[in-house]
Amino acid sequence: MAGYFLPAFAFYSRRLRGALGVESETATGRGAAITFDDGPHAQGTPAVLEVLAEHGTRATFFLVGEQVLRNPAAAAEIVAAGHAIGLHCHRHRNLLRLAPWQVRDDVNRAQAAIEDATGISPTLYRPPYGILNASALRIARRAGRRTLLWSHWGRDWRASATPASIAACVTKDVAQGSILLLHDADDYSAPGSWQRTAAALPRVLDVLAERGIETVLP
Repeated sequence: MAGYFLPAFAFYSRRLRGALGVESETATGRGAAITFDDGPHAQGTPAVLEVLAEHGTRATFFLVGEQVLRNPAAAAEIVAAGHAIGLHCHRHRNLLRLAPWQVRDDVNRAQAAIEDATGISPTLYRPPYGILNASALRIARRAGRRTLLWSHWGRDWRASATPASIAACVTKDVAQGSILLLHDADDYSAPGSWQRTAAALPRVLDVLAERGIETVLP
């Protein structure tokens, strides 16, 4: 997936991230939070929700406005199942290519779509590709949203990814306070990638349990 070769948090030191109000660990520094980007998806989201329900686990879904408009029932089901939601974007674009007014318009459209489908105004924000700009940070602060990136990712958007590689990658060196990034949709990644993610999820949850790390909301 274009742009995912380098996560935004790699651009900044821990001190600078803190100064900017950008987070990449759980609020308490304990447990591990499983997060999903790019949905909702008509097939991927229900598949992931089923695995989470079987394991009694809650997760956080960063929703894309245009996907919410296509799949409003899936967005509502995430909330009905007791999971948290965050705002990802309306259209999945690199913010560095957008003017401030375009960033503002994108966030506002995403917020409206999410609120209409779920009845909830998200308090978490994660930009596309994890790439931030000053406009996005300012908008998130003014809205009182936490800007949350991640500490571990599964690289599950790649065509070459397998359930085993996804689980191994996203749990490598996982520790208390980790934020895990996965995707429940393939609209911006390799076709069918959500199937591999859903297949990897039980192993991810097993590894966390084996290491004594509780799954939490961020």
